Amino acid sequence: MRTIEWNEKDKALVLIDQTILPTEFRTLNYTNYQDVAQAIQTMVVRGAPAIGVAAAFGMALAGLQSKATSLDDLKADLDAAADHLNAARPTAVNLTWATERLLQLGRDFSGNADDLRAALLAEAQKMADEDVETNMAIARNGAELIKDGDTIVHHCNTGALATVDYGTALGVIRMAHEQGKKIHVFVDETRPRLQGARLTAWELSQYGIPYDIIVDSASGYLMRRRMVDIVLFGADRVASNGDVVNKIGSYMLALGAYDNGIPAYSVFPLSTVDYTMASGEKIEIEERNPEEVLSLQFDGQPVAPKDASAKNFAFDVTPHRLLSGLITERGVLYPPFFRNLAVLRH
Repeated sequence: MRTIEWNEKDKALVLIDQTILPTEFRTLNYTNYQDVAQAIQTMVVRGAPAIGVAAAFGMALAGLQSKATSLDDLKADLDAAADHLNAARPTAVNLTWATERLLQLGRDFSGNADDLRAALLAEAQKMADEDVETNMAIARNGAELIKDGDTIVHHCNTGALATVDYGTALGVIRMAHEQGKKIHVFVDETRPRLQGARLTAWELSQYGIPYDIIVDSASGYLMRRRMVDIVLFGADRVASNGDVVNKIGSYMLALGAYDNGIPAYSVFPLSTVDYTMASGEKIEIEERNPEEVLSLQFDGQPVAPKDASAKNFAFDVTPHRLLSGLITERGVLYPPFFRNLAVLRH
């Protein structure tokens, strides 16, 4: 099934609960936008493309929830819903991209309130289908860079779970595997929430792709030993110059690749590009609850002292100079990124 689906009978958004994978596979139903925002904030649904589409359905739910009978009142309720959804996670640009797309539909709409409600739902469903098509295009473009016999380092989770279906960086790996290429994946754990060890490893197991889980800090050693051929990770927001904001640890991975002459690519849909940002330095970096770090256990015992404090930055910025290319649905972009991204803006 898709990570995100619409249940027409119950008028509910159905999400795979990613907080309990791989121990248990469970889906949850959401019938109001406030709970969708909570699902985004608590990472029941995560990954920039998936967050965007979930937010679009949240906007559609906001339309269904609204008691407004006039078009103007309904649009006001949608504005409030967008503000609430956008606050769920501040870094991933797909969230605001999606809510703005639904708001613009409302601004341009001239029918009655019920017609707008139907149009919002249809647009969210369209966005879900577009995401799958986009991911397939990304995967085809990126798979051309994977050679038979390659060993790949992959960070966080960028597969079907991070999108509506198929995936971005992990979609590239999946496509190469489906093309018959013999590949092996080193899966960064991706602390503190372990999206690599929990989610990417689970997906690779489903696809039958050989892998080994490694601690995040092992990648540099493996690259220096010439045990890695290519590095792939996703993006939560990309500045117009090609700087990439992605899951914390991506910057160190790119540094290791750059120092060892190993190609490193960020993989994302063009909806992840924030053309209002000249560089990644001014993009807001989400800081999450320190308990995500402090609650880690080893052999059933807390890792940190009882009175310890922690800083929990969810993302970092990889300067574009460290990247070999950017893999998108429109092809693989090479430096100068600012120029090539600008061409694809229109």
